[in-house]
Amino acid sequence: MAAPRARRDGFATFRRLQTRWIDNDIYGHMNNVVHYSLFDTAVNGWLMERGLLDPATSESYGLVVETGCRYHGEIRFPDVVHAGLRVAKLGTSSVRFEIALFRNDAQEAAAEGFFVHVYVARGTHRPVPIDSPRRAAFASLMP
Repeated sequence: MAAPRARRDGFATFRRLQTRWIDNDIYGHMNNVVHYSLFDTAVNGWLMERGLLDPATSESYGLVVETGCRYHGEIRFPDVVHAGLRVAKLGTSSVRFEIALFRNDAQEAAAEGFFVHVYVARGTHRPVPIDSPRRAAFASLMP
């Protein structure tokens, strides 16, 4: 039995992302690798908008250590994607983001994925505890 699709009301925040002509593959829909790019854009865009990440100067940042995606339906150019974002698990140095991609105004996800970030020190790339501002922001995205 297939798992039920994620619904919009299960996500704390959304980022609007425009598909591009180049995102379509020979079959006329968005290529599977683009989904991961949209996940990454949604998570890092959210972090940057909240002042939680400056790729050039942040003392610590999250490295992706695990990803996954389940595809439910097609997305194609010129669709607008609404990426729902939530945090499913918050550890000492890691966080699991769950992202659902909603095509245009659809209420059920066309794709669902996750990214696990482990926070590391810029100079050593060794794990570090998630700082208080990030921890509070991540907690705000938990169901």
